[in-house]
Amino acid sequence: MRVPLAVLVATLVVCANGRAWAQAWPAPAGTGAVSLSTQVIENTGHRLSDGYLAAEAKSRNVSVLVDVDYAISDRWSVSAGLPFVFARYLGPDPTRANLPPDACRCWNSGVQDLSAAVSFAVLDGPIGLTASVGGGRPSHDYEWRGEAVVGFGLHEVRAALEGGIRLDAISPRLAVLGRYQYAVVENIREVPDIGNNRSNWSTALSVAVTPRLGARVTVNGQRTHGGLRAGSPTLPGFPPPGDLSSVARDDQHDRLMRNNYVHLGGTLSYSLPRLDLFVAYRHFVQGTDSHAGRAFTTGVSWPFQR
Repeated sequence: MRVPLAVLVATLVVCANGRAWAQAWPAPAGTGAVSLSTQVIENTGHRLSDGYLAAEAKSRNVSVLVDVDYAISDRWSVSAGLPFVFARYLGPDPTRANLPPDACRCWNSGVQDLSAAVSFAVLDGPIGLTASVGGGRPSHDYEWRGEAVVGFGLHEVRAALEGGIRLDAISPRLAVLGRYQYAVVENIREVPDIGNNRSNWSTALSVAVTPRLGARVTVNGQRTHGGLRAGSPTLPGFPPPGDLSSVARDDQHDRLMRNNYVHLGGTLSYSLPRLDLFVAYRHFVQGTDSHAGRAFTTGVSWPFQR
């Protein structure tokens, strides 16, 4: 089974970025930030259709994301981002199809998908709520088959709600944050009966340790609505290859797996007079038809004001 890591790159980088969580409350009109993030994802194995861990087909992704946010008014804001991804298959054994990106055991790289969104602040006070609509499109026609690829090459439309509650009754330093996003993913004509839309959710406890130092514990997950399952030797009545029962399904399964997971992580951020620094770690707790592994993120954000 091959489930590329690249689909996680933009999501994990953005969730690790401290500014991304601040979207629950609107920024003042005319303010914004340019962020530069670097992330390393270590894939240590695969979770099969019943969660069984197969410690094989390991790979590594390294990404660099440039992201820009700008508040047009006290309610409206826009954002855009573009990641550059490096991917390498580590083995130890060849993948089933032994495709060129994996067979060479070398680094493959390229620009991934351009993403953009428009946000509107619904509530601004002890409770913050922001709605957004956006999407993503491939930056070019890149290779999407294999482990060591930069992305899935599919268009998406996304709608999200992001909220926060300041826990002033307990401490002015505490806040609870949450986000839900639904993505409508391009249908693939070779297998039109297989949908691949998904829901992503996150919840976090944020603590202002000092006026400059912030900490956050985050739980996030994904649920794919549709997709293909690879089966498992420990799942009664559903051994491999599972749903990959035709040539077309097997050919498209890299970007059509029913990838469900739960991750647990933490973020530290530090504000300087002219920039913000952040570092994050995320552990892949559980999943089905997904990866096992971990992710490390570091980044810097430069606020600006017109």
